[in-house]
Amino acid sequence: MNPKLSEHFFLLEFLVSDTAARRGIDNTPSDEVIANLRRVASKLEEIRALTKRPIVVTSGYRSLALNRAVGGSKTSAHVQGLAADIHCQPFTPFELGQMLIDAKIDFDQLIQEGTWLHVGLAAAGKKPRRQLLTAVFGKEGTTYKEGCFEK
Repeated sequence: MNPKLSEHFFLLEFLVSDTAARRGIDNTPSDEVIANLRRVASKLEEIRALTKRPIVVTSGYRSLALNRAVGGSKTSAHVQGLAADIHCQPFTPFELGQMLIDAKIDFDQLIQEGTWLHVGLAAAGKKPRRQLLTAVFGKEGTTYKEGCFEK
């Protein structure tokens, strides 16, 4: 079963993980997580309307075990189903992020991460931080620099 979360997005797009498949990790979301993924899908519909292009989800929901396996942050919004890593051709992650900022699209966190853009939402009822970060990949792991989308 692959229920539709929105007009253009299906649940499985947010669950597929090569790491989970390879390591036999259960990545089944709870009903609460699915409700959050519907919110994320709705936000991605806004982004799709803005860009007039398809949005590709490269990472969505991650169970705690999967998040640990991929080295995700202990506070990752992915674990709650409140984030998606996306790309949208022909835009770079920087260009896509700048478009969201300029269009005043609501978000909690945007992270420019190599070839994708992390779009995170605040939990229901919480005020979005509108935090902007750039991932810096180094020998000792990934660090995050503030203010990546400033003009």
